[in-house]
Amino acid sequence: MQTLTRLQLALLIPLTLVWGLNWPVMKLGVTGYPPLTFRAISIWLGVPILGLALVAMKVPFRIARKNWPELLWLSATNMFVWHACIILAVNALSSGRAAILGYSMPVFSAVIGALLFSTALSRRGWLGVSAAAAGVALLLWHEFTDLAGRPGYVALALFAACTWALGTQLLRRTRIEVPTLTISFWMTTLTAAVMTVLALLFERPLNLPGSATWGAIAYNAILIFGFAHAAWFYLARGLPPIASSLSVMLIPVLGVFSGAVWLGEAVHWQDWAAVVLMVVAIASVLWPARQTRMEAP
Repeated sequence: MQTLTRLQLALLIPLTLVWGLNWPVMKLGVTGYPPLTFRAISIWLGVPILGLALVAMKVPFRIARKNWPELLWLSATNMFVWHACIILAVNALSSGRAAILGYSMPVFSAVIGALLFSTALSRRGWLGVSAAAAGVALLLWHEFTDLAGRPGYVALALFAACTWALGTQLLRRTRIEVPTLTISFWMTTLTAAVMTVLALLFERPLNLPGSATWGAIAYNAILIFGFAHAAWFYLARGLPPIASSLSVMLIPVLGVFSGAVWLGEAVHWQDWAAVVLMVVAIASVLWPARQTRMEAP
């Protein structure tokens, strides 16, 4: 398995913190405010931040016309479906449990890789996927009764995770030869347009965002769409799909515990056990393999 470079590790740590803490932030943001509209505003405010990053780093904006069909497909699988479905799930489910359902993604990624791309997993890879699946199951231990009453939103979150898993596999294999930040900028811009259309079709906000919603919008605009997505796409494009997906498995754990602190959600022993399993999942794909020493003839 591929180990992380210093740059990848430097991006992964803040990415995990920012994304993990965002689950209760999103829940606060959509409480009493239309979720699709919340998402559309957040993304539009994040687009200029990404644009300034491209200008500051002298990264080109241009993507060749021949690559736009693939860019649209990458945007749909990595962002369109994920953001529309998961924000609706967050609005209906507890923030921590929506995070858990969303981060079942590595399990889907392993299955999709095997079925569609003939990707063979090592023993350590299967160990990581199994540990992640067990961790997700433990985190959902006390939620099966509640979730059974919201099957539509559970299905939305799982569909979002499955589509994101496919997008991760495709991004790793993209033939678009431009910097990842350029791809990130255009995927984010296209997603803003899609979320705006969905918000106009299905929602009619009757009031302006309150202070909590504006705070959540600012958090998402600056940290999620201005930083986290670009960092994730860089990791997803540079690491094997199973390594990149399992590397972020502490995010749902953070989602559960931050939801417990901010929103008063209960924490059980299964949650602590899941932490151990998530650490095992991450270590199984990112811990350096033992080198075999060769004897001199």
